[in-house]
Amino acid sequence: MIRVTAMTHRFVGGRAALDGVSFTVAAGESVAVVGPNGAGKTTLFLRLCGVLPGVRGEATVANLDPADREHRRKLAATVGVVFQNPDDQLFSPTVLDDVAFGPLNLGLSDIEARDRATEALNAVGLPDHAARVPHQLSGGEKRRAAIATILSMRPGVLLLDEPSMFLDPRGRRELIYLVRDLPGTKLIATHDLGLVLETCPRVLLLDGGKLVADGPTEQVLGNEMLMETHGLEVPYRLRNG
Repeated sequence: MIRVTAMTHRFVGGRAALDGVSFTVAAGESVAVVGPNGAGKTTLFLRLCGVLPGVRGEATVANLDPADREHRRKLAATVGVVFQNPDDQLFSPTVLDDVAFGPLNLGLSDIEARDRATEALNAVGLPDHAARVPHQLSGGEKRRAAIATILSMRPGVLLLDEPSMFLDPRGRRELIYLVRDLPGTKLIATHDLGLVLETCPRVLLLDGGKLVADGPTEQVLGNEMLMETHGLEVPYRLRNG
């Protein structure tokens, strides 16, 4: 479903945010992308969804190349991105309007778009929030609403960037349950290694724009030397003793 081949991305000034990254993700997999700040996680996501320009042939998502202009136009119906700050995705007068916005832009009728929006709000546990004003929602509710804006478009691939950021313990726990149940192929960039243990059987470890590890979650996150070398800590659950 996702194929990345020697992806490299340099910012103005020449610094490499991504440096020869290669991996594949099969349909239906849930894969975490972890690493210290500046590792290249968000840049990877922005390349995969076509927000940042790239070189043709370095990536395909559901057989679409984000660097190809014609393919990029089709990505919105195939790839859903949930950004770090849910306020970036909530801008309409009501939650229902926000969640229906994507389907309307895909060309669906008003009735079809609202039906999809209602279905998505039910899926994220916000069936009674359709008429709410988005900025009045709690942090956890905003995160759920942002996910609903993507689910209403029924993408085959979900990219979630720091989904548990700013959530309190209850909101984080509810999010974990939600992420487990989300359909499709999931790539989750996060510093929350506890969330990774509960939602992703496989981990990609980035550092300095390079992919330094790719393997089973407990094997990668439980490797103390590997984690310390790349600015991370072994999650408490995996520590000996």
